[in-house]
Amino acid sequence: MRSVIQRVTGASVAVNGETVGAIGQGLMVLLGVKAGDTEKDADYIADKILKLRIFEDENGKMNRSVLDTGGSVLCVSQFTLLGDARGQNRPGFTQAEAPERANQLYERVCARMRSQGVTVATGIFRTDMQVSLVNDGPVTILLDSEKNF
Repeated sequence: MRSVIQRVTGASVAVNGETVGAIGQGLMVLLGVKAGDTEKDADYIADKILKLRIFEDENGKMNRSVLDTGGSVLCVSQFTLLGDARGQNRPGFTQAEAPERANQLYERVCARMRSQGVTVATGIFRTDMQVSLVNDGPVTILLDSEKNF
């Protein structure tokens, strides 16, 4: 499972011109589910996102998590994070999980974050979405449940 996490002052996702999810200060998460990912991968990513210390403390150091700040998460499924363009210019997506299973694991990540008291907004799985955000910092972190980066 792969994710791109951005610290934001605000973010939203729209489908057909209608906002379906929005947050203020918190984290914008793009989440890609890899073929063969398990519940263990989903739990790892959810926990890591919530505990990632990328918000500033009173001394200006990145030492606080979204749990510490009371921020929210906008989590959007994005299978293109599994795109492979190493051998060609057109990416292949054979590493992405099948949609039904990918949605189950995506929903598990969102539910696990909610179970920790975090407000989680989402997009709509398998739709064309437009994401808007204000990256604060900018701060962007890549996570992978296989710990490749």
